[in-house]
Amino acid sequence: MTRSFRIAISDDRLVRIRRQIEDFEWKDFPDAGGWKSGVGLTDLRRLVDNWIKTFDWRAQEAKLNRRQHYLTDVDGQTLHFVRARGDGSRLPILLLHGWPGSFIEFEELIDPLAEDGHDVVVPSLPGFAFSGRPDAPIGPRRTAALMDRLMRELFPGKRYIVQGGDWGSAVGAWMAHDYPDRVAALHINMMTAQADGVDPETAEEKAWGERVSKLAGEERGYFLEQSTRPQTLGIAMSDSPVGVAAWILEKFGVWADVARDDAGRPDLWAAFDEDLLLTNIMLYVAPRSFVTSTWLYRGRVLEGSHVFPAGSRVTVPTGVAAFPDPVFPLPPRALAERSYRIESWTDMERGGHFAALEQPDLLLADLRAFVENVR
Repeated sequence: MTRSFRIAISDDRLVRIRRQIEDFEWKDFPDAGGWKSGVGLTDLRRLVDNWIKTFDWRAQEAKLNRRQHYLTDVDGQTLHFVRARGDGSRLPILLLHGWPGSFIEFEELIDPLAEDGHDVVVPSLPGFAFSGRPDAPIGPRRTAALMDRLMRELFPGKRYIVQGGDWGSAVGAWMAHDYPDRVAALHINMMTAQADGVDPETAEEKAWGERVSKLAGEERGYFLEQSTRPQTLGIAMSDSPVGVAAWILEKFGVWADVARDDAGRPDLWAAFDEDLLLTNIMLYVAPRSFVTSTWLYRGRVLEGSHVFPAGSRVTVPTGVAAFPDPVFPLPPRALAERSYRIESWTDMERGGHFAALEQPDLLLADLRAFVENVR
């Protein structure tokens, strides 16, 4: 049953979070080399100082509650989602976030898409924010089934469009793969799933593969930990808001398309507002969802959903917004086309991993152009 929902973190919970932040022992953390060895302590301290001195969760909570929030139960899993209603003249659109993002990534896209006529649905993935905790780790393919069921219940008999980045791209890809009769079009700005056996062949494709392997050696430590030992990591993070902030802030600093100085320090504050970053972090800390948000990585391993079955392909019309992601570069189009029916591919001049936050206007324009004739 779908019911209305309002975000309302208890005063006791907020008091405890604040006390933990204020009590953090900074003297226990000598600098290991700025951003060369993990999150830069100078930038982390700036964020945490803002958290203590100026950040107002209640104000952010009120802002979030201007949207219509709902909870519903799908196959035993409670899902939180935001919904904005269009006039029904266009197909519904499902917008899917990833980790370490949240439903707030799409704030700048919701109203324009609804004004275009789309009903817009923005869920929190299972285990994230205000969605319920899964009983055990589930991966993108199982999550895809839940999201398809959500859209079927909200829009009986209607096809729908999916847009996603990070995990949203994987979940969306599996939705398009498994439910092509219901997914009218897929739009992604990251590509994590390809058909089993589709390997680089040309010089360009092999160069991409080598680049990905090199980046993995430096940047995928978090991925291995969350894919193999999320429970241990969760215990370490569950009682440390500053720890969660550090884990998440590092990804925004490394994955975003921002200028960097000679020491590798990213100009985070030119791309992201502190209140935005803290609100996103609080959606992991306040509802105690950081632990289960990492389960999606473990679930991917357990269900083997890193590849589509050999010989299969996403046959749904697919649009790709290729932002210059510094850590997760998209494959060459020719390689991607062996796993997806790509009908639109746009090479973006700027914007990184968090495209909906970094360059919402570019992402919106590309999505609008792609779905213009989708009925």
